[in-house]
Amino acid sequence: MWAFTANFQPSLNSPIPLISISSRSSHSRVCPKPTLICSSLQSQVETLNGTTDGRISERNEIRFGLPSKGRMATDTLELLKDCQLSVKQVNPRQYVANIPQLSGLEVWFQRPKDIVRKLLSGDLDLGIVGLDTVSEYGQGSEDLIIVHEALEYGDCRLSLAIPKYGIFENVNSIQDLAQMPQWTESKPLRVATGFTYLGPKFLRENGLKHVSFSTADGALEAAPAMGIADAILDLVSSGTTLRENNLKEIEGGVVLESQAVLLASRKSLVQRKGALDTTHEILERLEAHLTAVGQFTVTANMRGSSAQEVAERVLSQPSLSGMQGPTISPVFCKRDGKVVADYYAIVICVPKKSLYKSVQQLRAIGGSGVLISPLTYIFDEETPRWNQLLKELGL
Repeated sequence: MWAFTANFQPSLNSPIPLISISSRSSHSRVCPKPTLICSSLQSQVETLNGTTDGRISERNEIRFGLPSKGRMATDTLELLKDCQLSVKQVNPRQYVANIPQLSGLEVWFQRPKDIVRKLLSGDLDLGIVGLDTVSEYGQGSEDLIIVHEALEYGDCRLSLAIPKYGIFENVNSIQDLAQMPQWTESKPLRVATGFTYLGPKFLRENGLKHVSFSTADGALEAAPAMGIADAILDLVSSGTTLRENNLKEIEGGVVLESQAVLLASRKSLVQRKGALDTTHEILERLEAHLTAVGQFTVTANMRGSSAQEVAERVLSQPSLSGMQGPTISPVFCKRDGKVVADYYAIVICVPKKSLYKSVQQLRAIGGSGVLISPLTYIFDEETPRWNQLLKELGL
């Protein structure tokens, strides 16, 4: 048995929900009234959220959707600023802004789920959202391409959680939950969630046949204690809120691990003039900055007879190889009227976690005058993600 229930008051800003899914009887049918409501709103919803036939609208500007509120919005703007792509907004209440470094691009502030919908409809070309939002509202559409899958913020997981007490006390895995005899056609497992696509799909794939889904206003964590749900399926960061409400995650109960991603419309990249070039620049800036995060340049002087001899000493230490090997160059000084090179400068790139160990190893082989500075950008010859994108597009 599968069932979904929702309290639905149609509005122009609300998605059309799944009204009912059920296999209780071959005579079960969806009430026609909601269908009529959906039909009456169809043209108005298309006006706001774009058509769904995949057509590319006739416009010259490239549209970049960013989250409008919350921590995700703040972190997104901070990341773009660190990449020298500061968003300029004349009025904080306006939904449209620009990035001066990217001509012909408009920034549109939207709810994350609307960013995905508008990418599908062709009203946006690029966007930054969480992977969970892409998976829930994109529903596996081939027109959505994840250009960069790890922007390193917005980390969370979509996870199933059940009470620690009562009939769930000894239930520690998704298999245990599926094998419980309590769940029948007349008494299904009740799951409160806002993920009405991923939730049913995940539990069905894990052998739970008798499940009903419902949405709840406010914090889902309260639903089991209030008796309106047996379990919840929601986003989890640290897990503290679950523990404080006597809930637990179970083995195999994680639907997906999520973080912020750079998303694009396949049709836009192929058909809209300038979209692919703009995506390339954004991707390169993101890659250069994210690669450099947590990396330091370490420079030291070392006495030696030749660059080769110094290089052999440096490479004998496991933490001093750098990204592709150390850069070693002579340090010239004037002695007795002659220019000589008794010292060599060593330059390496070191991750933050290995910084102090690397300094110790440099000293151990004769390094002195160690200078350390953080890196801002590391540009490769070409980012692998760009080549992967071109392959995905067949270019």
